[in-house]
Amino acid sequence: MKQKEAPLISIIIAVFNGAKTLQQCIDSTAQQTYANKELIIIDGGSKDGTVDVLESNREQIGYWVSEPDSGIYNAWNKGLSQAKGEWICFLGADDFFWDAQVLDRMASQLMMIPPDIRVAYGQIMLLNNDGKDLYPIGEPWKEVKERFKQVMSIPHPGVMHRRSLFEQHGNFDESFRIGGDYELLLRELKKADAAFVPDIIMIGMRQGGLSSSPANSIESMWDIRRAQKMHGLYFPGFFWVMAITRVYMRLILWNSIGERMTRKFIDFGRRVKGLPPYWTKT
Repeated sequence: MKQKEAPLISIIIAVFNGAKTLQQCIDSTAQQTYANKELIIIDGGSKDGTVDVLESNREQIGYWVSEPDSGIYNAWNKGLSQAKGEWICFLGADDFFWDAQVLDRMASQLMMIPPDIRVAYGQIMLLNNDGKDLYPIGEPWKEVKERFKQVMSIPHPGVMHRRSLFEQHGNFDESFRIGGDYELLLRELKKADAAFVPDIIMIGMRQGGLSSSPANSIESMWDIRRAQKMHGLYFPGFFWVMAITRVYMRLILWNSIGERMTRKFIDFGRRVKGLPPYWTKT
């Protein structure tokens, strides 16, 4: 790929007390064979050594700041104010690029996407607490397009956002604690299309973030519902109803038979449906 033709890609990382994993995240960006990139890191005022990691990686980071913020969407918005890229992706400190050629392969595809497509995505690999692979997630857009209007059906760490998306729709809504990424994408994708880039695992994503915690599952679903109402989707739909039902059933089981048995029970159900285990692995 000729570098003069290559789009600038901005990688924005939000971190708070992420010293244990941030170095891997930074290294995975620095090791990319794709040259036309910038790394922006917004720290929420960490006290665990995160700032030491940032200081020691100054040469790899285009911009960083450490100061209190009001959450991940506030941090990402701060990063957006510094980003210069034509395409922008958002990561947490627990995430990392899957291999050194990810951005090279993705950029070659982004250059062929029509300008009216402002969301492109690949797959991400879910990892357990020990960093072992679980399974990839991310399906072609034509298979999840209608489902997206009801639930978050594309993996946000694997999403590339065209700059014009923010120019038209604005930044993340900071009133959300968990569902702000869904709400932002819904502004665009309730009517427009996204592009799925096959055969690329973009990100390794450790489980344990806000939306993957059982304690936050209900809040995540109601954030999605609030976003739908904001954009004129007044009826939740079958997929949302089924998802919220599963969440409540899981929490009921959690409180009645305990976390360990619940995890085993849910994964038994997943195996019956031909799905890989998840709950007993995280």
